[in-house]
Amino acid sequence: MDEHDFLAERFEENRTHLRAVAYRMLGSLSEADDAVQEAWLRLSRSDTSDVENLGGWLTTVVARLCLNMLRSRRSRREERLGVHVPDPILSRQEAGIDPEHEALLADSVGLALLVMLETLSPAERLAFVLHDTFDVPFEEIAPLVGRSPSAARQLASRARRRVQGAAISPDPDLARQREAVDAFLAASRDGDFDALLAVLDPDVVLRSDGGVARPGASVVVHGARAVAEGARAFSRLVPFARPALVNGAAGIVVVPQGRPFSVMGFTVRRGKIVEIDILADPTRLGQLDLAVLDH
Repeated sequence: MDEHDFLAERFEENRTHLRAVAYRMLGSLSEADDAVQEAWLRLSRSDTSDVENLGGWLTTVVARLCLNMLRSRRSRREERLGVHVPDPILSRQEAGIDPEHEALLADSVGLALLVMLETLSPAERLAFVLHDTFDVPFEEIAPLVGRSPSAARQLASRARRRVQGAAISPDPDLARQREAVDAFLAASRDGDFDALLAVLDPDVVLRSDGGVARPGASVVVHGARAVAEGARAFSRLVPFARPALVNGAAGIVVVPQGRPFSVMGFTVRRGKIVEIDILADPTRLGQLDLAVLDH
């Protein structure tokens, strides 16, 4: 086996891990794949004869690429339009999480957590994700963010406080989650305002990302009454709702006439829906692999 083949084999051994790092950093499957591919190009052009821990070296490369992408994204800002829902990972309700996605969803990487990570600065996000999720020491994180190890530790600590302060612990019982989502759909279909209020947490938050193509669908709605009012207008689409796992939690994909209209992820706690995250951007919906939902 020549050196190129050896490196290619070692890279493939690390690909799943690297994609998981990039997805947590970016909340975008396509950008995560871009970062992983760029890492391979850099590996193939580099002299790694002195690298003792190739997996750690690759993690550092991917992290630096993601940091640059986050900083570039912040400087542009044009794609945010005030609301951004990260890329969802879809699996069939009956089959459970696709093995290919298990690493991406380890440690309960739900849409709610990814939305929270979007509020962090790029350096905070990198320090938190690398240290708290992947156990990268601060001595290795520090050069990536141009800080001392102590300052990198403070970045992660600040991010951790923000994430934990806004953290929502969903019901671990998937059947209980599905029961709440089904009740929401039934109440929406029937236009039953009281039934909607009964399944929604009083402080529920709904986020919808329509992207550039559908700016009118980009909204953030707070409170059960406001969400219930909007849900009644959803009644005509309920017949096209298909159950799915969205980042490992109960959710739905709305597919009228065979075309994806939206993906809805739900966070359920104590039998009540506390958060609804909706991707309604036609461009990004068109990039999702909906074949995983087919029987």
